[in-house]
Amino acid sequence: MSTRTSGETPSRAERIGDAALDLLVERGMRGLTHRAVDERAGLPQGSTSNHARTRQALLETAVRRQAELEAQVIAPHELPPPGADAEALADALALALHRYLTHHRPLLVSRYELALEATRRPELRGFYDRAGAAFRGPVIAMMTAAGSPAPERHALSLIAWCEGLMFSCAAGSFHSAVPGPDELRAGFGELLRGMLGGPETGGTAGDHGGRCHA
Repeated sequence: MSTRTSGETPSRAERIGDAALDLLVERGMRGLTHRAVDERAGLPQGSTSNHARTRQALLETAVRRQAELEAQVIAPHELPPPGADAEALADALALALHRYLTHHRPLLVSRYELALEATRRPELRGFYDRAGAAFRGPVIAMMTAAGSPAPERHALSLIAWCEGLMFSCAAGSFHSAVPGPDELRAGFGELLRGMLGGPETGGTAGDHGGRCHA
């Protein structure tokens, strides 16, 4: 599981992280072992144990790699500059979410495996939350710059809408369907209009924002 371009040589840590995420997708948490990671990554036996001696360290390696890959997919740096209008925000958010849903759906499955494990392991919870903060901060800053009267609350609503849609289309009732870019743009437009006010944003006549279609 990697978003790297061809020609780049992965580091050993990246190979271990990618292999761990692949195993989570294919076998679930029970299938994630040091030996299995070595085999999947094509590394000598003991390599993963040398890198991450305990299971907690292996899970942290997986969370860290998950965050690295998600940062490449979601690309917070692609968000419009401060002061951009709701239409520009909706366009950028729709592009990032559509890219995730259409080209990196296995990454969503590993995300949910790790999130659930964090609810069972207090020692992983803090590490998982700190990794996720790298995404919350830019969204709060974006809503602040857009003029939100309650940027933290609006960021929570925006993230929760994205999380719910991603789960539905990756593992829930709409797992066999992906919303098109126009539908995502319309959905983001509706949310942002409710938060920020302003004219209608994105979408076309007949769109039903956020509705997944085959």
